[in-house]
Amino acid sequence: ANSASHAEEISSKMLNQVLVTKQTGEQGRPVDTLMMVERVFIRRELYLSLTLDRETCGPLIVASQAGGTSIEDVAKETPEKIFKVPVSIHDGPTDEQLSELANNLGFSGAAADEAKNLVNMLYKMFMDMDMTMVEINPLAETIDGRVLVCDSKLNFDDNAEFRQKDIFARRDVSQEDPREVAAGKHDLNYIGLDGSIGCMVNGAGLAMATLDIISLYGGTAANFLDVGGGATRGQIEKAFEILNDDPNVKAIMVNIFGGIMRCDVIAQGMLAAAENIGLKKPVIVRLEGTNVEKAMEVVASSPFRMIMAKDLDDAALKAVRIANIVKQAEDIQVGVSFELPL
Repeated sequence: ANSASHAEEISSKMLNQVLVTKQTGEQGRPVDTLMMVERVFIRRELYLSLTLDRETCGPLIVASQAGGTSIEDVAKETPEKIFKVPVSIHDGPTDEQLSELANNLGFSGAAADEAKNLVNMLYKMFMDMDMTMVEINPLAETIDGRVLVCDSKLNFDDNAEFRQKDIFARRDVSQEDPREVAAGKHDLNYIGLDGSIGCMVNGAGLAMATLDIISLYGGTAANFLDVGGGATRGQIEKAFEILNDDPNVKAIMVNIFGGIMRCDVIAQGMLAAAENIGLKKPVIVRLEGTNVEKAMEVVASSPFRMIMAKDLDDAALKAVRIANIVKQAEDIQVGVSFELPL
């Protein structure tokens, strides 16, 4: 913008709109706030990031002179342009590492000293604020020789919220999937997907297997939802509420292997949810493990009828076929309901 009025004109075209990028997905994100910064004239665009590396069990600096573009594309097409510097988690980056980094990024003289100082400060911020990643793209060298961070992305360790209260207080839930926000409030591990079968599973491994077998039978999952091994009746009820409120969900598949998690607790939570939220969507249930017989009795004695499956294959096949029936009926604006026995 060349003036305050010009900035206001541009801002009016951006505020209250939906921004769609590769990062946001097709649904986009609402533009509620704008950040105004100094206009700079860039001579070179570079890439710089700090992350945690499993292989070296410590921080890792990743850098490239090919900044201002997707680093994934650079890694795929010209991987030789990316260099990595493992850092001791106890000592931090050495002066030798910083000098080599500045040199590899093409800095010299005062700009090299400025770049080294910048990386040092970034590393301190990374460690002090319990970050899992800081990504700068682009890191710029201006025509007057300054080294500036022009755009960045920061990720923080959720487990460090108790230590970083000021940081987490700035969380803007309007930029997040409302389903994930609601699930997080009840300590449910939820990730929204774009399929038609809502999944409720206990255990991350079993959840991944459930998504895979749904795909194997030609369906697509609407979510990853792990209620964990110690879920309460209230958490189960909330999980069903989230799945029931999702317009993309045409059928709900419950896959529980009761170890620490008792099958009868799951059954009681499902039935309480069905009664309290007026659940109308078909529910396919596969239960195995602790107290499974008692759970079957609870389900059988309830007025809310669920579609029971004898094993995981049977559950996935029924879920995919039922979701397809519901979707096809909706496409021609016809209502459909299911009665048992089928």
